[in-house]
Amino acid sequence: MSKWLKRIYVFGIFIFLYAPILILIIFSFNDSRSRVKWEGFSLHWYSELFRDTELMSALYTTLSVGILSALAATVIGTAAAIGIRNMRRIPRAVVLNVTYIPVLNPDIVTGVALMLLFVVIRLEMGYVTLLLSHITFNIPYVIFSVLPKLRQLDRYLYEAAMDLGARPFQAFRKAVLPEIMPGVVAALLLTFTLSIDDFVISFFTTGSSVQNLATVIYSMARRGINPKINVLSTLLFTTVMSLLLLLNLKDTGSGAVAVEGGARPVSRGNGQDRHG
Repeated sequence: MSKWLKRIYVFGIFIFLYAPILILIIFSFNDSRSRVKWEGFSLHWYSELFRDTELMSALYTTLSVGILSALAATVIGTAAAIGIRNMRRIPRAVVLNVTYIPVLNPDIVTGVALMLLFVVIRLEMGYVTLLLSHITFNIPYVIFSVLPKLRQLDRYLYEAAMDLGARPFQAFRKAVLPEIMPGVVAALLLTFTLSIDDFVISFFTTGSSVQNLATVIYSMARRGINPKINVLSTLLFTTVMSLLLLLNLKDTGSGAVAVEGGARPVSRGNGQDRHG
């Protein structure tokens, strides 16, 4: 009985989490503007989306900022995580506690603080300020994604590679980076998703000439939900989901190959492989 109750409980949680997304996807194909009444299957709103210059411009801004901020934050955050890992115990604890502050801080506080910073340094609000803001709030998430992989790493792996003749960057690229790559890729995907999802910080740090999807959808929602928003959300959801599935399938395939390779017996005799 308890086993069935656990299954029902888990099933209920998944329904609660994903039923709204499923409804959104279904109504993106609705022939009507209605949000509650189904009036037939149609791709009308998909064609309307690609004719909307405002949404297309916002989509381009969102994707470009998301990609650039994710790449920059991943590079900076990975380097910072390596530096934190090599610190002494007390300085490391202090830096980690300071790094937690942007994660725990309310977004509205971070947004207002960044806006005031850009005003003080007289940096005009626009694409650059939006990009810098997204890089800033993404860096702590990269650090906390990469650090667990660094803790699993042999502390002397880098030095061993150097002893074998590798140059510093070569030792990092061939010895350290492959071991922490799952954490780096996870951080890249996480920061890209956070950048697309962010509204509050973007609202305070972007100008009137540049808008991302979050701010455009907010202004559109005040006049009523347009079915084109359902279409856009569906495309973004399926894109991110496809990336996650591809990465998981790749990791599963790599793990299977590694297990198979590790299980293959090798017999040696007289200095040679008998199977060779």
